[in-house]
Parts: sequence; structure tokens; C-alpha cells
Amino acid sequence: MPLRNKRLYMLIALAAVVLTGLLGWLYLRNRPAALHFDGQRAYQHVETQLAFGPRTPGAPGHAALVDWLVSTLTESGWNARVQETTVQGRPVRNVVAQRGSGSRWIILGAHFDTREFADQDPDPSQRSQPVPGANDGASGVAVLLELARSLPADLDAEIWLAFFDAEDQGEIQGQNWIVGSEYFSSQLKGRPDAVVIVDMIGDADLNIHPERNSDPTLTEQIWEQAARLGYASQFPLDPKHRMIDDHIPFIRREIPAVDLIDFDYPYWHTLADTADKVSSDSLQAVGDTLWHWITDD
Repeated sequence: MPLRNKRLYMLIALAAVVLTGLLGWLYLRNRPAALHFDGQRAYQHVETQLAFGPRTPGAPGHAALVDWLVSTLTESGWNARVQETTVQGRPVRNVVAQRGSGSRWIILGAHFDTREFADQDPDPSQRSQPVPGANDGASGVAVLLELARSLPADLDAEIWLAFFDAEDQGEIQGQNWIVGSEYFSSQLKGRPDAVVIVDMIGDADLNIHPERNSDPTLTEQIWEQAARLGYASQFPLDPKHRMIDDHIPFIRREIPAVDLIDFDYPYWHTLADTADKVSSDSLQAVGDTLWHWITDD
């Protein structure tokens, strides 16, 4: 073969190698990231919520948060809507997102409103101020939003994400507790297979004991999943509290529901319920557990 042809073939071969490498690099650079729950991303959602200010019903931060929830969920590929009603003369605005279909129907819920008054603050002069709600409100919402981003879209399941309003205003000017979830559950057509509520799950010293009003089968499933992932210390096995929380309206309607809550939180309903009390590791433990409980089944 003439030397000139050899050089031509070598140049062609070299160009092919370079092109193959470039295409491979572009594929790796642009392929979707592996889906997993990211506690750091969830923590950023906590900070974003606190930046809105008080999320008490009627406050500007409340309205802004509703808009942000709908926008964020839509960007993550969910069908999001606002469910509105009036209870005790006050507007209630739940945010509901839906995606998928299949053999299971799972609802994941959290309340997004923050309490109007810090009535448990140790300083009586501070009790007329609104609670920041980093753990009591924002932590559960943050976990649901990160699940919205990270859950696979092709699951053999219909998943609903419910963000409840007016959960935390009980005993203020005659208001009831868990108003948003009560209305939401009353409007359901059909019977979900499972409802999981996450509330106050961001505490750096996380201890989510089985809640005594919760469905025992769901509780066992989730606690076993947590143990398999190495989160047994955050999910101790001994039952502790009996809560009136957003799972109760479903329990009353004989729908299996469980409440994931760490009620041993010293900053509950105080001005100290701020972002520095929330840990991304705790958000990771809860979110990762639920992610695998949903996807591994």
C-alpha cells in the first residue's frame, strides 16, 4: 500500500476514535442523573419555604408558597392543582399533585401551613408572633418535593402528593385542627391502598417512634424498610405518642394510614423552630426510606 494511502487510513481511524470518544463524553454529560432521594436538596426546600416568611392562612407568604408548590410540582412532571374550600368562614387551599397508574394507589401527605402564634415559646412576650415552622411544616413539605423530583415516573402505582392547609391553627379563635386533610379525605373517590403523613421529621436528633393511632401493617412495613437501609436508630421500634394529625381523617374512613412524626421536639410552636434545627441527614433518612418503600415493592 502506498505511504500516502496508509497515512490517509491512519487519519481516518484516528478521527473515528476521536469522534467515538466525543460522542461518549456527550452522552455521559447529558444523560439523566441516576434517580435517588437527596437530603441536601430537601434541605434547600426548607430554606426556600422559610424565605417566604410566615405561611399562616391569609398571609402573603402562604399565597406565595401555594404558587411555588404548584410551579415546582409541575416542573417535576406532576399534574398539580389547588383544592379550595371554606371552613369556619376561612379559606382553605390544599395543593394536590398526581402522577402514574397501576396496581397501587398511594397518597403521601404533609401540612404546609405554619402556626399563627408561638404559644409554646418560653418567653411569654414572644407568644403573639408566628412560628417560623422549619420543622413543623417545612420539613414534611421538603421531603414530598424531593420525592416528587426523584421518584421514577414509570412506577406500577398511582401516586398522589397532598399538601394540606390549615392543619396547625387549632384552638386559635375557635379553629379546628387538621382542617385541610379532613376536607381532602372527604372528597376522595375510591379507597387508597395507603396514606403516609410526614410531619416534624427534620429534627437533627431524629427519633420517629411508631405512632399509636397509625395502621400497624403500614407501620411495620416502613419501619422494616428503614432498618434495611441502616436507619434503625432514627426509627426506634417502641410505640410512644398518640397523635391527632393529618392521618386521622383517613383512619376514621377505614383507609390505612400512618403518621411519621418525631413529637419530642423542644422547639415545637416556638420562635426557635428555625432552619438550623433541621438536619439534611434526618430528611435523608425519612425520604430514602419512603423512596425505597415505594419503589422496592
